[in-house]
Amino acid sequence: MSPSQPLSPEAQLALLERGTVQIHQRAELAERLVQAARTGRPLRVKTGYDPTAPDLHLGHTVTLTKMRQFQDLGHIAVFLIGDFTGRIGDPTGKKSTRPALTKEQVLENAETYKRQVFKVLDPERTEVRFNSEWMDAMTAADLVRLASHYNLARLMEREDFRSRYQNNEPVSVHELLYPLVQAYDSVALQADVELGGTDQIFNLLVGREIQRDYGQPPQVVMTLPLLVGTDARLEDGSLVGDKMSKSLGNYIGINEPPESIFGKVMSISDPLMWHYTELLSRRTNEELASLKGDPLRAKKELGQELVARFYSAEVAAEVRTAFERRFSQHQLPDEIPEVTLVAPPEGLPLPSALKEAGLVSTTSDARRNITQGAVKVDGEKVTAVERVLATPGCYLLQKGKLGICRLRLTPASE
Repeated sequence: MSPSQPLSPEAQLALLERGTVQIHQRAELAERLVQAARTGRPLRVKTGYDPTAPDLHLGHTVTLTKMRQFQDLGHIAVFLIGDFTGRIGDPTGKKSTRPALTKEQVLENAETYKRQVFKVLDPERTEVRFNSEWMDAMTAADLVRLASHYNLARLMEREDFRSRYQNNEPVSVHELLYPLVQAYDSVALQADVELGGTDQIFNLLVGREIQRDYGQPPQVVMTLPLLVGTDARLEDGSLVGDKMSKSLGNYIGINEPPESIFGKVMSISDPLMWHYTELLSRRTNEELASLKGDPLRAKKELGQELVARFYSAEVAAEVRTAFERRFSQHQLPDEIPEVTLVAPPEGLPLPSALKEAGLVSTTSDARRNITQGAVKVDGEKVTAVERVLATPGCYLLQKGKLGICRLRLTPASE
């Protein structure tokens, strides 16, 4: 979304609050948007990621998409890579102390983050910062002074700290420092707004208090939902399911092939698609309203928008055209990738075949797709995870609506 005419502060607020869980405080955000329009000073909008794993998926991009909305409205995104806090380990939602990463692991993951975030953010309106810039320079006395701005009773209001303490489970002192360090990041960056998931609300609000103690206007806090995985379902009017996670196999990675991204979007349910659209689309509220009566078109539009974001508009158009030709007209693609494997004496289990053919990333992901009826062998749906490809020969494997491969099993002696 890149409006030809600048939006009024009221229209900006209406767009920005779409998909949010909480804005603390909404009136403060409204006033800052008015001030930004009057003075020409863009807001500084911060979000931080600890580089604890190398790859990002759509769940990670929820806050990035909201930041891009701010950018499209003329504001500055401050993408903070927590190379210092990553070595502490955010205990949010953890029932035990999380192992700290080495500096080498953190820096390696941080480099991949820098490459991936610009698939969503506009590099011309983005500051990429590392919190080691100011935290590595802190002395022990500086850290003690920072700790003096908050008390233990307030820290123990945090649910995971409180429950672990009540259950006689250890809470390390370095974990107690994490919210204070994250809060000080907002001071160092002079953040006007900080974005985060609902699981980050405690840390974000600490940032408001610490900024006030350091003589700065407190940041506006905006929390966004945790994106549920592609296998979520609708129960009693609410979406039910685990959050998107690579380990659960219910994710869409931003580095996946464009055909895979589009196909996974097309395979999700209509209620889930509206949830994804609200959180991940950069279209205006009016554009999204026009799609409400046509869920199939809306799903195609979202898939095309995401592929265009992570690759290019040309690639996205080609993928959509190929999908419509293959599945609206029930055609197989002109070119089907082929994989040749040696057949074990006992045969090749179907989950292993799907993994070796590159249609899934793990055998657990394969088993989930099989049980959900998303796998076909030679055009026939297979729902038994025990299925074994016992005879050497050629098999047409299909996973979902776009995953396809011709698997040639050869005898061990061939």
